[in-house]
Amino acid sequence: MQALSDVRVLDLTRALAGPFCTMMLGDLGADVIKVERPGKGDESRGWGPPFVGEPYAGYAGESAYFLAANRNKRSLTVNLKSPEGQEIVRRLVAEADVFVENFRTGVLDAMGLGYEDLKAVNPRLVYCSISGYGRTGPYASRPGYDAVLQAEGGLMSITGPVEGPPSRVGIPIIDITTGMFAASAILAALRARDRSGEGQLVDISLLDTSVALLANVASNYLVGGVKPPRLGNAHPNIAPYGAFRAQDRWFVLGAANERQWGLLCDVLGQPALKNDPRFATNGDRLANREALEVELNRIFATRPAEAWLSQLRKGGLPCGPINAIPDVFAHPQADDRQFAVPVEHPTAGKVRVPGFPYKLSATPAAIRRPPPRLGEHTAEILEQILGCDSQQVERYRQRGVV
Repeated sequence: MQALSDVRVLDLTRALAGPFCTMMLGDLGADVIKVERPGKGDESRGWGPPFVGEPYAGYAGESAYFLAANRNKRSLTVNLKSPEGQEIVRRLVAEADVFVENFRTGVLDAMGLGYEDLKAVNPRLVYCSISGYGRTGPYASRPGYDAVLQAEGGLMSITGPVEGPPSRVGIPIIDITTGMFAASAILAALRARDRSGEGQLVDISLLDTSVALLANVASNYLVGGVKPPRLGNAHPNIAPYGAFRAQDRWFVLGAANERQWGLLCDVLGQPALKNDPRFATNGDRLANREALEVELNRIFATRPAEAWLSQLRKGGLPCGPINAIPDVFAHPQADDRQFAVPVEHPTAGKVRVPGFPYKLSATPAAIRRPPPRLGEHTAEILEQILGCDSQQVERYRQRGVV
């Protein structure tokens, strides 16, 4: 028994934010039905290389990108422009708990698949709408991509070298965290339904997520009224806290309070730093951050990073190397914490995908299904859930409905 094994999710999302959300629900046991375009499917199926498995539908195989966000789902192909396809979705909604979509605001309403339409079909439905700018406001109809919202939501303005250009985060962080916020909100809405018996609309946007991720930086501005500068690897409120250069490579160190600052000076054998009035308090160290970093980098340049890291860890200070991705999957914690988990793909054999960051002791996450082939479960879903026979499924196929 998994936590969400009694929950059925109808997933009309593609790319990353929506699929990441529904994958999280699937990992926790939900039956996720991924609705895709016949013959083409989720566009992220083609976002490669690398690809694995056999070519299909004009794709060189299954993209690694698609594999990263679509395990634990069944694929149903439906032509949403067809009245019969729209009716299939409405019939599935009657048997579903959650409906997730990331179309541009208004598109599904025009098909008769908007919130009010589907609420009439199933009043218990939790309807989650993921969009670039939200369902309200002057930008509601605009499309939104991760990089655009990293820029527009302020994240790029505080990311990158101090004197260099603004930079995007190296992963689609807004898509991923939007998916996480959406999954959390859906679970809250399901819990509320347990009490009220009624579903509700969950409105999640990439822009809202981007602003929410500013967190302490946003609070600094809202309270202090000062435009946050770009600090590179430094922290806006703590020093020392960031990347430092050892003799052979970079590493990261944080001394977030006065006790840790004193420990750092002791570990480095630098009582003069501890007694330097420029560095007496965190406020002093922030005001003299540049001078502090010069002093610390001068000291760290005398030995290899691993020698410093070993010494700093013995002193109880938070620190770590700046690992390349291969180093991450060779990390001493990688096996115990299952950074990667194997899955048997229908045509590629065994492949590894990112593991579960959530560890539940009684109802753990699990991979029950590999990321699906396009339309792999169409007949299965129509027959099992809607009671269609094989002849009806074939008639749908011949008419281009599925």
